[in-house]
This record gives sequence, C-alpha cells and structure tokens, in this order.
Amino acid sequence: MNGTPMPPANDDHERFMRLFLEHEPAILRSVLVFVPHRADARDIVQETAVALWRHFAEYDPARPFVNWACGFARIEVRRFLRRRQRRAALSETAAAALIESEEAQSAWHEERERHLADCRARLAPEQRRILDGYYVDELDVNALAQRHDRSPEAIYKMLQRIRHALLDCMERKTAEARL
Repeated sequence: MNGTPMPPANDDHERFMRLFLEHEPAILRSVLVFVPHRADARDIVQETAVALWRHFAEYDPARPFVNWACGFARIEVRRFLRRRQRRAALSETAAAALIESEEAQSAWHEERERHLADCRARLAPEQRRILDGYYVDELDVNALAQRHDRSPEAIYKMLQRIRHALLDCMERKTAEARL
C-alpha cells in the first residue's frame, strides 16, 4: 500500500461501488471497535473508501473484499489515532493489541474459507449444484425438487447430508491444520 497508484478505469467504478456499499456496514463496525465515536468512525470509513479506490486495481477478487477493505480500515485507524492530539478512548497500545487480534481473527476466517472451498470441491457435481441452487441462487426446496426431478423431502435430506459432509470435512481440515 505504498505509493499512490492510479485509480482503476471507470468500468471498475460500478463494481467497486457495489462491493464497497455491500460491505460498508461491516467496515464501519470494525472501525467502531477502535474508535467509539460514530462521527470519527465515519470519517475513517470515508478515508478508507478513498484508499480502497486508489488501490482497487490491486484487489484480488479471489479474496473476500471485506477482509481486504478492513485491512485498509485498520491502517486508517492507526493514522487517526496517531494524528489525534487529545487522549483517545483507547490508548494506542490497546488499539494496536485489538488490531492484532482482529488481524489474527481475519486470518482464521480466511483459513476457514479455504477449507470450505476445498471441502465443497470434494462434493459430487450434483451435490454442488443443489448446494449452489439453495445458497447461491436462493431457490426454495420445492424449486430445487422440480429442477432436479426429486421430491422436496429428498432435497431436504440431501441438503442435510451435504451440510454434515461439509462440517465433517471442515473439522477434519481444521484439526489437520493444528498439527
């Protein structure tokens, strides 16, 4: 995040705005952990938005936008606390400890997302289609039953088995990662 990269082309503007607006509440919540005054937090989120836009060309869509954006927000929080002359609600040392904790938690979430993607890839193609139909396309069980020529009860049972398989796989991968 050094230097001043050029902002992305205008065709990325809509994509950036859609991503930023979708995740702005989560970014604000992460800032409010360190800066309890909402007005200050909103200012930091605005500065974060400017920095995100400047660096949007560097964003890797394979990574969750919210994690990337919260990383920028943490940098802006640090800048805010350094610039601030009066005593902050949190000391800079306490804020740094919270930021480190947030970064560790973010790494944990990224690891869980990788495990989930790996476990999802191990599902049979039909299981992935049913899972995607339910969670991505937001189809109800009756629509999935019609699409896959099965009864709604069979779809419920398949979803239950898929969830258990994913949970077992994720727990196994988490245990392996700890070794």
